[in-house]
Formats: sequence, C-alpha cells, structure tokens
Amino acid sequence: MFPKPKTGLFPRPKTGVAGAFALCVLSGALTGAVVAGPARAADGDGSLAPYEAHIVAKAGVVLRTGPSYEFSAVGSKGYGAVVGIACRLNGQKVEGNRVWYRLSDSSYVWSSERHIVRVGTEPPRWC
Repeated sequence: MFPKPKTGLFPRPKTGVAGAFALCVLSGALTGAVVAGPARAADGDGSLAPYEAHIVAKAGVVLRTGPSYEFSAVGSKGYGAVVGIACRLNGQKVEGNRVWYRLSDSSYVWSSERHIVRVGTEPPRWC
C-alpha cells in the first residue's frame, strides 16, 4: 500500500562539513553575545562602583585598545556621549596629562577636564 520509509518516522538530519560549520558559526555567535555584555567596575569588596562621565570635547574622543596613541583606534564617542569608567591609570603623557580612563566596555580613552568630565566628586579607582 504505502512505501516503507527508509529512515524511520523522521527524516535523517543532513550532516557533514556544511552542517558542522553552521553549528560552529551559530554557537560562536551565541557565545559572543553572552560574553560581550557591558563590564562594570567593582571595588575590592565586590560591590559595584560605577563611574560616569560626559564627553565635552567638541570633536569627541577616539577610543583605543590601550592607554597610548601607539594603540589601535577602535572607535569614537561624540560630544555629549555618556560613558562608564571602570578605572584610571597612567599612560602616555598627552598635553601634560598622563591619566587615561579604562571605559566599562574595556576600551581606553585619554582624558582631561577639557575632554571628559566625571559625574560625582569621587575619582575612579586606579586599575
């Protein structure tokens, strides 16, 4: 009456190089989405200590992978943007100021009162 199914009740999934590649790409994308969430600064006791600042440089600031112009530029923030500061450290001296801020997204940006203004009176912790 009806032909006998070759693979049982459900068709057999196609596997091979293309299927394995698609699975790797999908799992990598999901892992990246989970891991890439925003970082928050934490004090030694584990409590969150967010520091916030506003970009006041009319031309904005360039985000770098480290605290020097020697490091690659990875983006920018425009005038008026609000950024989270994880910590501060001494880096390359720029216009007489060695302080760089590590942003909560793990990039670095050089800062002075003319380029970025912190919210609050307490300065960010040292990295």
